[in-house]
Amino acid sequence: MKNILIILCALAHCAALATPAVCVATATAQAGLIPPTADFPLSTVDLSADKSRHVIIARGATDIYQGHPTTVLLPNGKTIYCVWTIGHGGPCGPMKRSDDGGLTWSDLLPVPENWKTMRNCPAIYCLTDPAGKARLVVFAQNKGVTWRACSEDDGKTWSPMQSAGAGLAPSVMPFTDVKPVDGGKRLLAMTNIRRPGETREKHSNVLAQTFSTDGGLTWSAYEIVRDIPGLRLCEPEIVRSPDGKQLLCLIREDATHESLFMTSNDEGRTWSKEKKLPKSLWGDRHKAKYTPDGRLVVVFRDVGRKNSPTNNHFVAWAGSYDDIVNVRETGGYRVKLIHNHRRGNKFSGRLMDDCGYPGLEVLPDSTLVATTYAKYTEGDEGNYVVAVRFKLSETDAALHAARLPPPKPRRQKRQITDVTQPADFAGPDLVSGRELPVWPPTRARPDTRSGPTSSVTSVDKITPPRTPPRGRADAGLQRKPV
Repeated sequence: MKNILIILCALAHCAALATPAVCVATATAQAGLIPPTADFPLSTVDLSADKSRHVIIARGATDIYQGHPTTVLLPNGKTIYCVWTIGHGGPCGPMKRSDDGGLTWSDLLPVPENWKTMRNCPAIYCLTDPAGKARLVVFAQNKGVTWRACSEDDGKTWSPMQSAGAGLAPSVMPFTDVKPVDGGKRLLAMTNIRRPGETREKHSNVLAQTFSTDGGLTWSAYEIVRDIPGLRLCEPEIVRSPDGKQLLCLIREDATHESLFMTSNDEGRTWSKEKKLPKSLWGDRHKAKYTPDGRLVVVFRDVGRKNSPTNNHFVAWAGSYDDIVNVRETGGYRVKLIHNHRRGNKFSGRLMDDCGYPGLEVLPDSTLVATTYAKYTEGDEGNYVVAVRFKLSETDAALHAARLPPPKPRRQKRQITDVTQPADFAGPDLVSGRELPVWPPTRARPDTRSGPTSSVTSVDKITPPRTPPRGRADAGLQRKPV
């Protein structure tokens, strides 16, 4: 499908650095619009070709594959740490820091030697204990056991990796999300593990959770919270409702790729029956954050629908919490962030969908920094770690600027006897998905055929002015009852 190219003029902005402020003028940016279709009812803003938004954190090479990053933003609103692996689910150890909200990145930072013995999707969090002490924690995995390393000085120094708890085994990967519950008295962590005692499903996945009461240093034994034989549930993401009363869990499903969700009204002690997410959110490794205007942004790998215009690429969805829990298929819109190329010949693995394990941060100025690994270039280079910077005000403007003309009018099908009642509709707006009023409009007028006091109403259709016949100056607007 051809994209409709539009031009977005971005204003120059200043980036706050540790050194004196440096003014950075962003180049004129191009964005595409992929209109909705009957099969995929949401508009998609395409930012993937706008390289000025991309910041490369780690380059791939013909002998280097960078994979599975996560990020954390410190409370100062500008320092971001990023950790990742070398190879697909390979050794941990790489870490970089940005001091300017992700515009520039340090060289690789020194970490303890035993980090290299850890594998598979390291996850970094800023966790606070009940006394208010905050620390950075990286969780990783070694032979099915969850380990962790801590920093007490905002990442300047780090401890070696050590076991996070005897009850955190066997697991498939480290925690995919950690959120405070019970007013900060406890932390809730979730991930996926193999079904205990399983002998038939080699790659079974069930959802498990654990709690910490000391800020993430130690954890309770895993408790299985959802197990559906035949499905492979994994990579849960936790979102608190805007009113703070409910937890939402977004779930990757790796057998059918039809993603699910469930909710909890008691801080994770119990969970509702699972439901399917709106199809626009089917995908892998969801990561969600609220923007200052109250909207919810979710980034993920789009693999859920083969007819999705962004299938196999790194995308964002922008909408509301209610759109998700009420399963609104036309709620929000999508943004294509990174185009993921086919795998080359140097690395084994999936041909297309090897991307999308993301970090997502929201800066004080509403800039979203979405970080992923992806096959960023064509050819035999391995995956890159790359961040995309955007604001919803920019993607909103792209949608508004690219509005398509309304559909062709169709014949009026019914009379309108009261102008306060809904009009006929010509079909959905290709940008918003909302119904558009039919054109030409209709209007009601009193029918005087029954006398001046009659309450009967008929409907006029307005037709274009015609040249009045000679001698009939009042014939410019001809009216004909429908």
